[in-house]
Amino acid sequence: MSDADVIVVGLGVAGEAIAGKLAEAGLSVIGIEAELVGGECPYWGCIPTKMMIRAADALTEARRVADLAGSADVRPDWSVVARRISDEATDNWNDKVAVDRLTDKGMRFIRGRAEIRSTTQVEVAGVGTLTAGRALVVTTGTTSAIPPIPGLADVPYWTSRDAVKAETLPKELLIIGAGAIGTEIGQAWSRFGVKVTLMDAAPRPLPQEEPASGDLLAQVLADEGITLRLGVGIAKVSRDDGGFTVELADGSAVHGEKLLVATGRRPTLDAQTWAALGLTGKPGTLPTDGQLRVSDGVWAAGDITGHGAFTHMATYQADIVAASILGTPIADADYRAVPRVAFTDPEIGAVGMTEKQAREAGFTVRTGTAQLPSTSRGWIHKVGNAGFITLVADAEADVLLGATTAGPNGGEILGALAVAVHARVPVSSLETMIYAYPTFHRGILDAVRALRAATA
Repeated sequence: MSDADVIVVGLGVAGEAIAGKLAEAGLSVIGIEAELVGGECPYWGCIPTKMMIRAADALTEARRVADLAGSADVRPDWSVVARRISDEATDNWNDKVAVDRLTDKGMRFIRGRAEIRSTTQVEVAGVGTLTAGRALVVTTGTTSAIPPIPGLADVPYWTSRDAVKAETLPKELLIIGAGAIGTEIGQAWSRFGVKVTLMDAAPRPLPQEEPASGDLLAQVLADEGITLRLGVGIAKVSRDDGGFTVELADGSAVHGEKLLVATGRRPTLDAQTWAALGLTGKPGTLPTDGQLRVSDGVWAAGDITGHGAFTHMATYQADIVAASILGTPIADADYRAVPRVAFTDPEIGAVGMTEKQAREAGFTVRTGTAQLPSTSRGWIHKVGNAGFITLVADAEADVLLGATTAGPNGGEILGALAVAVHARVPVSSLETMIYAYPTFHRGILDAVRALRAATA
């Protein structure tokens, strides 16, 4: 006897979408969530952080009025942002609307932490053991990865969740980690008047992207007054009544009122759960096939699969999982053109492979780069126009393997290039397209021409 056709453990973006689709299709579904339905994105990630960034960008654009149009009096007020995040984005971190949306579709909702006991059974405290008759779906996501820095476990550091819920801003903020989370929050808070120090053992921000992206962002952050301590490890963290002290491996130290740890994400699965799913080796992200199956009767989606902590990835995978469980034909997951964006200013967007990744994969690589200020001439002013478009092509097949768009609206420009990488559009087709002028998108053509020149 089963308690439901499908049990979905974790109702973040992926789990919520899967549970809803299957319930609408007529299957009996139990959805289990220990925290908030919707997960990281609506309550602590994508939506509230973009409110934060949008507000900081508005301040900066207003400060640029003197270069463009006259004068403006700009006075930051974080309480406006905190109120919007609480009231408009998160409903004060209440998920009733999301829960009702699922239960209205026929799903049974259980608030609690599920312990996976086998490929068909889960246990929830106060509820008991539940059995899935058709499918177990694991969408338990990731949590903040905290590095083993001496002293860190003994101090009240912040994660991104604490930063998003902050009602007032500190005078000083130390950030460990110069990836997307650290740079986004650091730049936004700096624009609200916080003295920010950004630290990372990597030599530049966004170390997983093209070096030029990190170099550009580092220059912009430094020009805005953010202190960068990059390329040096952290030896120790401590705290006293005056705040936090971070001792660096080169013998220097920095001090600040608050400490934010933004060193990435890690899977939530423990060894017991890993073994219960029939997996061997060290627990990590769940291995899946093209239909997102972990094993017979078990599917996974979202961050836990290790294909990027992106909302668009979760919804893409959710469609595949739902169709696969329902027996509806659907193409296997294709990760060649995964887009990703750091919503800094300039925005850093990328899709597919970097040049380094393409060369390591054995491709014969050609690249081409265009500088945005020379293509977006109507946008020109003294600041805020820095950026570039870089294309990474397979010289033998004449198709794009990857691309980077750094600059104003970089994440939006990326859309055209994501299509090109995904559909294996020939570079010759990009070369003969008609581009709007003068806009940022026209830089794609300039980058294609630079790529051709490099090939010649």
